[in-house]
Amino acid sequence: MSRIANAFQDKKAFIGFLTAGDPSMEKTEEFILEMEKAGADLIEIGIPFSDPIAEGVVIQEANIRALSAGATTDKVFAMVERVREKTQIPLVFLTYLNPVFHYGYEKFFSRCEEAGIDGIIIPDMPYEEKGELEPTARAHGVDVISLIAPTSEQRIGEIASQGSGFLYIVSSMGVTGMRSKITTDLDAILAAVKKASDVPAAVGFGINTPEQAAKIGQIADGVIVGSAIVKIIEKYGAEAGPHLYEYVHAMKGALKS
Repeated sequence: MSRIANAFQDKKAFIGFLTAGDPSMEKTEEFILEMEKAGADLIEIGIPFSDPIAEGVVIQEANIRALSAGATTDKVFAMVERVREKTQIPLVFLTYLNPVFHYGYEKFFSRCEEAGIDGIIIPDMPYEEKGELEPTARAHGVDVISLIAPTSEQRIGEIASQGSGFLYIVSSMGVTGMRSKITTDLDAILAAVKKASDVPAAVGFGINTPEQAAKIGQIADGVIVGSAIVKIIEKYGAEAGPHLYEYVHAMKGALKS
């Protein structure tokens, strides 16, 4: 069983996101391990990029902080290699097509395999274009994780049927960010997904409270939280570890309930 599949085995998965290099690579390594200790089942690692078009202001600013601190893709790979020496938690990159293209598909996914990366999410890559890099990723054991948005409509079944790793269900229109209310008909989207695929489906974009996590956990295989975690790191900086533990522990507890 793959590490990603194991994250969803007999439980609702809590997936946490953070931006690599915010506030430093050493702290990112520490925060990943702290979130795992608190109960996270899978970690998404954002590779800093100057134009993260799917992100709201919280994650945009985290990208700026990381880049200003000297973050590079090579430094992210080195950090992941250090993390992988200490844990087998599934690790998934979230990045944009430009950094992967310029790094070179073969070189990038070869490094992913060496470092122990299990999957990749590329928000600005249309589903119809993923054939450009998916064979290379697959050859190196990396799942290309598809996003299904509220606007996917008739394409939901097609996207879901070709999914690997897990399916990222986008809960709301617009960019990432904390939301007080999620109004999308997630029941209908998830029903269509489950009809087309056995691949686990996790919901992200906007989730930030234990109450939201518990509600979505009733219908999805997992929840994804990014902006709320990045906000904690923004607030506490290098001292964010205990606060991340407390938050992730509460969110995972809500899923268990």
